Amino acid sequence: MRLTSQTPLPASVQAPGYDRDRQAAGIVHIGIGAFHRAHQAVYTDDAMGAGDRNWGIVGVSLRSGDVAAQLNPQDGLYTVSTRRAAGSELRLIGAVQKVLVAGEDPRAVIDAIAAPTTHIVSLTVTEKGYLRRPDGSLDLAAAVGTSSLYRLVTAGLAARKAAGLRGVTLLSCDNLAGNGAVLRRLMRDYLAAYQSDLSAWFDGECTCPATMIDRIVPATTDADRAAVEAVLGARDEGAVVTEGFSQWVIEDDFAGPRPRWEQVGAELVADVAPYETAKLRMLNGAHSALAYIGLGRGHEFVHQAIADSDICPVIDRLMRDEAAPTIDAAPGQDLAAYADALLGRFANPALHHRLIQIAMDGSQKIPQRWLETLAWHQARGQRCPSLELAIAAWVAFLRSDHPIDDPLADKLREAAAGADVMERLFGDGGLIASDWRPT
Repeated sequence: MRLTSQTPLPASVQAPGYDRDRQAAGIVHIGIGAFHRAHQAVYTDDAMGAGDRNWGIVGVSLRSGDVAAQLNPQDGLYTVSTRRAAGSELRLIGAVQKVLVAGEDPRAVIDAIAAPTTHIVSLTVTEKGYLRRPDGSLDLAAAVGTSSLYRLVTAGLAARKAAGLRGVTLLSCDNLAGNGAVLRRLMRDYLAAYQSDLSAWFDGECTCPATMIDRIVPATTDADRAAVEAVLGARDEGAVVTEGFSQWVIEDDFAGPRPRWEQVGAELVADVAPYETAKLRMLNGAHSALAYIGLGRGHEFVHQAIADSDICPVIDRLMRDEAAPTIDAAPGQDLAAYADALLGRFANPALHHRLIQIAMDGSQKIPQRWLETLAWHQARGQRCPSLELAIAAWVAFLRSDHPIDDPLADKLREAAAGADVMERLFGDGGLIASDWRPT
């Protein structure tokens, strides 16, 4: 029996605190994977539970129909299991109304973006989903594909303009430095190339705020689904698992209405950059290092790797001595306390965060997570022993039998096979663009 809106919930499971049938969809979210369902959708669910109306989410998968197959038979419902060392909590999320698959029905996606009730188009498409070339520019040839977010968003915006509607807020929630500015620049590139008559309207009507998101969301396992089923008495194919910690920092620059996310834990700020930089260089940088070093030492999960007495000091030094000095902290932003909190989160044994999951898309993540820190220190005549060890571990990973889930997988394996691997990866004209040069 599948979970649906008719499934009776045990008293131990928190239900949505609003009438789902009376909520219009105000958000179209592109890239509705597990992270969005454990993060932004939870904040939105909480906001509607606190009295905000008409912020239901229409989810969009660009290609795969997996999430649609999980959620649509369940009326968009799914559970979030929050796991702490002291125990687990289960709640039902009602914010998602349906999931569209762009590869199957692009017109439905365009219509959702063009709907008068839609005010926000948010994205979690991962770094590679932005279709950037190594120099950061938009790959215009790739961006015209049927399932391209640029093509879909542009068509939706054109329909809004033709109908006399206002623009929307385009809200990137991906781990990209300056993600809002990146999205705006790439959208402008696409419009200039393929629909220049929309450029001025886009500039005047749409905003692209920066965001910083943080929550660990491991891949859901069959055992996780079985544990949820044992509580619900129904099968939840869309179940997600996460930690207790959650952070969302948003630049307060919206084109129109928005949920009152700040009333349910989000931070609305004038400048996201200090929080974003700390997250990218300290948390994400440490995560990637844990992944490659930990896999090289035979570990499977984050909590196992950080418990390794040879690895933990490397990660501690990476965060405190290498990453933290490069960050211009905001007033009240305590980076030492942040490092303490991160070490505690990594050690959570109740959260089985797989290292191989973190290791994917290394070519897209390493520039922001490691290379900017390395370049900062190199410019001052300093070295970073922990990050240099992490680089060596990544090269060893590329040379290993582990599967490489990366848009540059073939080129990375070829580069790693050569004696001049560092030059082929990071040198002038190398695969990874950076101001840092190995010595």
